Amino acid sequence: MSDASATADTIEPPTKKVGLVKAAGIIGIVIGALLIIVGIIAWIGVTAQLTAENITIPDDAAAFQGQQVTGPFTAYVQADVINKHALEASGGKTYAELDQDDPVRATVMQASFLRASLFTSVVAYGVALFAVGVGVIAILFGWAIHRLASVPVVVKRSALSETR
Repeated sequence: MSDASATADTIEPPTKKVGLVKAAGIIGIVIGALLIIVGIIAWIGVTAQLTAENITIPDDAAAFQGQQVTGPFTAYVQADVINKHALEASGGKTYAELDQDDPVRATVMQASFLRASLFTSVVAYGVALFAVGVGVIAILFGWAIHRLASVPVVVKRSALSETR
């Protein structure tokens, strides 16, 4: 055997540069964890603010009668019952449909503001849940990328002998 066979035995598998890929995986995991933490903090903050208002859902609501507004579902039901009461007070007219000098207009306007605030909390809950979901996905993708970058390169012996 000549130099060709000696060279074939000393060929080393190609090295792959995966430092940046591994770092991207770790960054994905860290960002995912931060998104989950921020989402949980936002959820707790909105819940604390709603709970501090001491809003009790009336008996004529579609659901959760007598319960305190402390979450997205109870906030939505409370907003719905406020709309129901405002429409009853205005004879079925919305704020925009009432005359400017109608005394009920101020009540309907206040009901509209309350509903908007409650719907804002419902949206905040959705955003918090979305952040947690994206965080979980970022962690899974980051873990997968990091794991794939850690897989060693496999070079088959037959591939090396074909180069001779």
